[in-house]
Amino acid sequence: IRCVLVALVLQKVFETNNPWAVGGIAFLLNLLGTIEAVVNKSKKRYNHMASSTTGFSSVLFGMLCSTIPVSIIGIRFAMAVEPFWKPEQYIPIVGMLCGGTISGIVVSVSYALREIYDNRDKVEMYLAFGASRFEACRPVAREALRLALTPTINQMSVIGIIAIPGMMTGAILGGSSVQQAARLQMVIMFMISASTALASFITTIITLAVVVDSEDRLRPDRVDVREHPVWRARNWLFGRALDGVKRIVQSCRG
Repeated sequence: IRCVLVALVLQKVFETNNPWAVGGIAFLLNLLGTIEAVVNKSKKRYNHMASSTTGFSSVLFGMLCSTIPVSIIGIRFAMAVEPFWKPEQYIPIVGMLCGGTISGIVVSVSYALREIYDNRDKVEMYLAFGASRFEACRPVAREALRLALTPTINQMSVIGIIAIPGMMTGAILGGSSVQQAARLQMVIMFMISASTALASFITTIITLAVVVDSEDRLRPDRVDVREHPVWRARNWLFGRALDGVKRIVQSCRG
């Protein structure tokens, strides 16, 4: 059903061929990706990441600052598409970049928060010996970025040797030459890698800047390990509804 609805919307956008409509769809994809990363994927969040405009916008900012510039540069210069916002090329590519970016953000932020909340001894030791928060958090940030980029790097290492990727297969089935399909796949993979790396870097820096404050103090109290407020509200509503049903059943029996 979702694929059918997306197809209907994209068909209208393709027919209008309007850059503002294309920009709106690109922003919507990033917004939905941010909601997915913050609400559904993250098990730990820093304070206000889930509930305030500032925290939510920091994740959205990381996605927009990675997917939009990378897609524009890649389509305009690497793929030589003019204008770069042609909906048939731009929207699918932004969608693929958002998919990779979500995974990178979730992995990097989750690792950074887990280290600060569960294994904070090393960071506290660096701070106790006079290190700045950037120096103390550098090993955490380095490992978070490594973990975030590992799936993309592993995928790049097997492309063309073990697995023929979907973009290349689709281009070949669509009538493109094998050389053109391979070039397109290489460009797409480099764009996904760049977008994932940039988004992971931005969100990791923001996360560590929140959980280690400007006075070089570790703040594990700013890490929220509870469920997202959306799911807590859902569970509360279900609980109230279940209690109401039980009272009605008991009154009927009485």
